[in-house]
Amino acid sequence: MEMTVQLTIDCSDPQRMVTFWAEALGYMPEPPPGGHATWRAHWAAMGVPEAELPPGAGDIPESIVDPAGHGPRVWFQQVPESKVAKNRWHFDLKVGGGRDVPLDVRTQRVKATVERLLKAGATVLQIKDEPDMGFYAAAMQDPEGNEFDVV
Repeated sequence: MEMTVQLTIDCSDPQRMVTFWAEALGYMPEPPPGGHATWRAHWAAMGVPEAELPPGAGDIPESIVDPAGHGPRVWFQQVPESKVAKNRWHFDLKVGGGRDVPLDVRTQRVKATVERLLKAGATVLQIKDEPDMGFYAAAMQDPEGNEFDVV
């Protein structure tokens, strides 16, 4: 049996999350299928009742995909409530290259990614700088407060 994986993230502003996470993961906004101009038009053609679509839903992409086709689709589902507690899961953006790469090189890679994501709307929660253990990482939050690590 073939299986694909989609990660669904509840949020208040799908468009903001699409922009941020496409940048963070090197993904792209998912174009609407079947030659439809928007996802909303696609959903309407599928018979989704207008009453089930909040204003603006599907007018621009609410999901992102890996352009290489390897990673999972990520869908940002608009919900009325905001995040209130720590995530029970999080992304680890492994940009350092692993323990075979010298610590100073891994550190520079992490720092460069942190700077790029700060410009995209993330915040730093904590820098984990442990040279005696050969470790450097950053704990961060996306624009809606979801935690993730850059390692």
